[in-house]
Amino acid sequence: MIATRSAVEPVGQLSPQPWLDAPETQAVLDALTVDGAEVRFVGGCVRDAVLKRPIRDVDIATHDPPLVVLELLDRAGIHAIPTGIEHGTVTAVIGKAHYEITTLREDVETDGRHAQVAFTDDWTADAARRDFTMNAMFADRQGRVYDPFDGLSDLGAGRVAFVGKPLRRLEEDVLRLLRFFRFHAHYGRPPMDAHALAACRRMAPRLTSLSGERVAGEFVRLMQAPDPASVMLVMQGQGILAHILPEAQAFGRLRVLSWLETRALVRPTLGADPMRRLGATLETDAAGAQRVGERLKLSAAQTRRLVSIAAPKVAVSADMSPAEMRRALRRVGADTFRDLVLTAWADARARDGRPDSAQSARWVALLDGADGWQPVELPVRGADCLALGIPRGPEIGRLLGLADRWWEDNDYRPGRDACLDRLRELAATG
Repeated sequence: MIATRSAVEPVGQLSPQPWLDAPETQAVLDALTVDGAEVRFVGGCVRDAVLKRPIRDVDIATHDPPLVVLELLDRAGIHAIPTGIEHGTVTAVIGKAHYEITTLREDVETDGRHAQVAFTDDWTADAARRDFTMNAMFADRQGRVYDPFDGLSDLGAGRVAFVGKPLRRLEEDVLRLLRFFRFHAHYGRPPMDAHALAACRRMAPRLTSLSGERVAGEFVRLMQAPDPASVMLVMQGQGILAHILPEAQAFGRLRVLSWLETRALVRPTLGADPMRRLGATLETDAAGAQRVGERLKLSAAQTRRLVSIAAPKVAVSADMSPAEMRRALRRVGADTFRDLVLTAWADARARDGRPDSAQSARWVALLDGADGWQPVELPVRGADCLALGIPRGPEIGRLLGLADRWWEDNDYRPGRDACLDRLRELAATG
């Protein structure tokens, strides 16, 4: 692992950055440098600033140990949270702005999941412990970029490259295996690095040692990429998915779904939806989808959504009549119906491969129906049964069920009076 001269000399200059010039950012920098410490921005904010992408999180590295960071922030009246004090991380909070500040560090010992670290004042040593070269860049307060491991070249080439030897980095933390594919989905261009892929294949069996939450976090971020299907297909071919998500097989459906959500359709109710994409990728039954949710430690609501997509309760097709559409909407709700329409549309398009404008218009009409759907309820209740002299008990439920099916068969048009008349008929005939 050889660092370049850019470890100590800047090699580039960021364009003006609103997040860097923000008063909150400047206040944090003022607090951290009041006694002369050197601080630099690091990781994702530098990487995405170079690419002119939106900045989500601002991470700062400093020579000072975490207790000193806490003291400096407190002295400046900035709220500080010791979010990971044992690993040198403190979070500064000013209004809605959060800044993660971490002391420079190097790994002392790793076990594939956790690392013991020692604090240092060596910028290159800190960069050397990071996963990918594009994440090992720094920028100072003036926006000058420091690049110890040639991350700028890799970023420009769309090359996700490990810092140092891939196998060693994966042995330090096997989660980096999933991060490799996730970062390629967001930043990479084919082909993937052959040495990195070989290391991933070798380390794939160790993925089962990761918690479901960590695996799920990587898949959610991967599914937010413009085209996650291409990377998922490589993961399957390299034997990665077999260890953590063997149910993921419908990559053609996933590719078309991603295209529909973000490029083919422009609708306020649509966008890149990780859970919808994950559900559409699964080839399994309801029990299998339930096991996926449990394995990934998803919430109950997320798991139910996977099940509803992988094993739908209603059949959705472009040829549905308006009455069939309304019946399906009533049974599963607008959100689930929208998931099913998009998944079925993606599946049909992936299988056929040819655009059909007439059929596309019918799919769009189903989405319009979901967007405009207002839930409907049978206009009669159990109290109406009692008023008709029907005794309390299961008979009320049976008669209401029969009335509801009749009302549904009539496309929910009969009003309360007509429904009461039907309830009387049902009660009279038993």
